[in-house]
Amino acid sequence: MADRSKYQQKVIKRFYDNREQIDQQRLSELVTNLFLAEGKKKRATLWEKASETMLRLGVPQSRVDHVVAQADPAILAEVVKEVEGGIHRPRPKTNK
Repeated sequence: MADRSKYQQKVIKRFYDNREQIDQQRLSELVTNLFLAEGKKKRATLWEKASETMLRLGVPQSRVDHVVAQADPAILAEVVKEVEGGIHRPRPKTNK
């Protein structure tokens, strides 16, 4: 593994320190992209990304499965409101 400069280490640390906010923004953008998406392949890719992001944000697997099965961006928008409202929280990080 290559050594990283102090600058690179700080950039990586800031990314992970702000990961929750980045994922919230990403999920909001995915809602918009899903409303505008054309084509089954594009929609499938966006739903896969939304599923991964919801799980990182602490949304229960059962809820993620339901939202993806419905494939309705309006339901995903409700999940975004819940995440922003603090209903769903990511799991605490474990130090290894």
